[in-house]
Amino acid sequence: MRFARNPNNRSGDYLEGMLNDYVGGKAKVKATKTGCSWLVTALTCLQLAFAVYATILLYYMSPSVELRTKPEFTWATRIARNMKQFIIPPHVHGRYQEAASLITAEIFSPITPSQVCEHERIDFAQKKSSDVQMIKLKRELYDEILDFQSKTIGTETLSELMAMKSQWDMRGPNRPKVTVLLNHFKRKTLCSQLDSLLQQSLPFHQVWVLSFGSPNEHSLKRIVESYNDSRISFISSSYDFKYYGRFQMALQTESDLVYIVDDDMIPGKKMLQILSHVAGTEKYKNSVLGSIGRILPFRQKDFTFPSYRKFRSKEAGLYLPDPAYDITVQKIVQVDFLSSSWFLSAELVKALFIETPFTFMTGEDLHLSYQLQKYRNAGSFVLPVDPTDKETWGDSEHRLAYVSETTVIFKDIVQVRDDQWWRALSTGYVTQWAAMYPQKIDALFYAHSVDEVKALAPLLEKFRSSVGKKAYIVVSGGNFCPCEDAAAALNWPKSVCKERRFKIFDLQIGALSGASNSEVPVLQAVYSSLKGLIKIHNPSVIITVTDIDPNVKKALKMASETNANGTALVLLPRSSVSKVLWMADLRSTALQNWNRMRISINIITQSRAPSLTRLLKSLSDAYYIGDEIPISFNMDSKVDEATIKLVDSFEWLHGPKTFRRRIIQGGLIRAVSESWYPTSDDDFGLLLEDDIEVSPYYYLWIKYALLAYHYDPQVSLPELSSISLYTPRLVEVVKERPRWNPTEFFNRIHPNTPYLHQLPCSWGAVFFPKHWREFYVYMNMRFTEDAKANPVQIPKSRTNGWQASWKKFLIDMMYLRGYVSLYPNFPNQASFSTNHMEPGAHISAKDNVVRHDKADFEVPLLTEDFRTLLPNGKLPPASKLPSLNLFNQPVSLKGLKAAGAKLGQDVLPCNNATEIVTVDHITGLPQQCSKFI
Repeated sequence: MRFARNPNNRSGDYLEGMLNDYVGGKAKVKATKTGCSWLVTALTCLQLAFAVYATILLYYMSPSVELRTKPEFTWATRIARNMKQFIIPPHVHGRYQEAASLITAEIFSPITPSQVCEHERIDFAQKKSSDVQMIKLKRELYDEILDFQSKTIGTETLSELMAMKSQWDMRGPNRPKVTVLLNHFKRKTLCSQLDSLLQQSLPFHQVWVLSFGSPNEHSLKRIVESYNDSRISFISSSYDFKYYGRFQMALQTESDLVYIVDDDMIPGKKMLQILSHVAGTEKYKNSVLGSIGRILPFRQKDFTFPSYRKFRSKEAGLYLPDPAYDITVQKIVQVDFLSSSWFLSAELVKALFIETPFTFMTGEDLHLSYQLQKYRNAGSFVLPVDPTDKETWGDSEHRLAYVSETTVIFKDIVQVRDDQWWRALSTGYVTQWAAMYPQKIDALFYAHSVDEVKALAPLLEKFRSSVGKKAYIVVSGGNFCPCEDAAAALNWPKSVCKERRFKIFDLQIGALSGASNSEVPVLQAVYSSLKGLIKIHNPSVIITVTDIDPNVKKALKMASETNANGTALVLLPRSSVSKVLWMADLRSTALQNWNRMRISINIITQSRAPSLTRLLKSLSDAYYIGDEIPISFNMDSKVDEATIKLVDSFEWLHGPKTFRRRIIQGGLIRAVSESWYPTSDDDFGLLLEDDIEVSPYYYLWIKYALLAYHYDPQVSLPELSSISLYTPRLVEVVKERPRWNPTEFFNRIHPNTPYLHQLPCSWGAVFFPKHWREFYVYMNMRFTEDAKANPVQIPKSRTNGWQASWKKFLIDMMYLRGYVSLYPNFPNQASFSTNHMEPGAHISAKDNVVRHDKADFEVPLLTEDFRTLLPNGKLPPASKLPSLNLFNQPVSLKGLKAAGAKLGQDVLPCNNATEIVTVDHITGLPQQCSKFI
């Protein structure tokens, strides 16, 4: 024990005077003598006097020492006994003895809580709002949230929750171990909390009282000691670990569950039992439970999000429960984050520290719920109460959590917390607003570097400038791609990084996960954030560059696959971004099918190596926008050596390469018809003979047309059986083969409109899988060695006399069943493919000179972006496409079917003029005659 010196005690001065007189007297007497011997004698006497003095002070002057009990074996004892009355006067000695007795009693007698406990005094009444408008707004929002949750996830009353099956047996051997953490700083509520915990219907396993940088550390420690319970421990530190310290301590527990309680909460006596039971149910085992929570702000009419402290606004969200507006939680409700208490499994606590918090000064409540949802798919729930039973309340006594003396009254803290929840929402936190109002956008762009932002900028701008389109960009942030730098690259003001509206999302990957040489934190952060953003915004596509970091690409792929509504990951080569601006013209429902189609190139060749070389070069120079394109070479038995070597040495960088070679010469009809067969309804075959040459834009035309007219669920065009790359200059089926110019023909509609034609194209076309299976069966049923035996005779068609032509059989089928092909139409009949009309199986050298003028068949190839040439810069709606019959005459699709039905020469006899043959599109086999009117 340390005692402070009493300035009024003059006994010490009296003793000191006596010794001075004694020593001084001796000195005066000795002063008459001379010489060193006298000096040595004087010093020796002085040392002896001080030795006596020190002995008395150290041993005999203690008030607790009774000199009479000491043995008389030294002269110092006798001196001390005689001098004690001078050293310590009797009245002082009595007081010292009394104090010593009290100290001894304090050390050896146990302290009781009643001696050391303090209790919070609350001189306030809970305020009740009288603002009629606000009461109405809050109640409406609460009812709206409850109604939504009851329909989607289900909500239960307290009795319903307690009736649910739980893994924990509250009275048996499978009783959960619960560690309670009480964090204290200045409030005087510890005794009330400990009293409540000691009376719980489910006993706790341990209680840890935490004091970090508290000025009341000594009194808190005495309170813990006064309870004299080995289960209750006191943990302190002179450093203030703020709000995260208690969660750091929770990581050390060996219990099944942890209950972290603020010093403003006095839990009811049934809380541990209720919380443990609910945490053991299958529905809520992966959750954090509490008694107070908040619903974050909803979007306003101007598409911005307000502060959660904005008054007189429904959009500011809810505080639950809220006595001010008489809102009591009587059914479990999911909230965006919990306040004042958290009950969860010890394992879930780890999620809080996956990302570096926005700040350690505040916001641990939001950060916990955000991290649990983001990385563990865990929800945050406020438990219901029984209003008539305070023992079921999470705060049974004081409602201290509702007192205004909290962090929310400080403007700076409010701003920090506002910034924090907005950052969480913009990095994938699915708040209650997001769950209740799922968004639907066309595209979400992702850029991991500023260079990638610049590469994607043209397409992003096209989306954002297109009427009715919504597209946002996500940047990695941190050191990878700072938001401000990304905004500058897009010519956007830097303020967009701070605005509370959807436009640019900064994941702040480096800042959140910290520096690391491992790719795992980056992959995890991108995946977890994008997963949430996709759930909130439901983009049809996520667009990024093909050469993005492989780990980021993997994360994007995994995130896109989490969307049950369908989100396609589009990987674009940087050079192709500006070539696919037409993506913004497609409907969202079509865009999400971006990756469904598989377009294979199937080349028919025999002995025209120079022609094949030209075709292969044009194919290699085309834009494939990152898609995988298989290529196959179909060679007849008489193929020459030069062609075999050319095919063998050809390097195809866009997909697998395969060879097929016949043993027995089959001729062109077999070579073409057997060159491809679809493996699925999304497998499309491009058939090319070796004297064809293609435009660099041919694949873009195919992809664009398929998405617009085949994969858009809002478009019904079952008659479309193929897409042509070529624009014919002649009316091929008429004997005279007159010239024909579609640009002039459709000038009234639009000179460059694409059109539907009943004539299939053999000089570069993509065939649809369902119709090709149908064609296979049809041709098998109609093809014989004697081509003239084919019974189909189309009135006035030159094709009736064609022999050994696969195209003749396809024309017959399309005519009888009303099918059409899509054709391009551009100035000067510029096309995506051209036919060089070189000598081959059908065209001999002599025929090529006498009967075929190259000028009638060769057309210029499109070498510039075709999008600007289309009507209004985009493909017209399917309903606006004009249709022509076999003879280039305008006829409706219904009229085409009527002509086929009238001819009545199909493989099944259909007597009714309003019926045509329909087939099973899986097998291609004809099934029945069906009406088309």
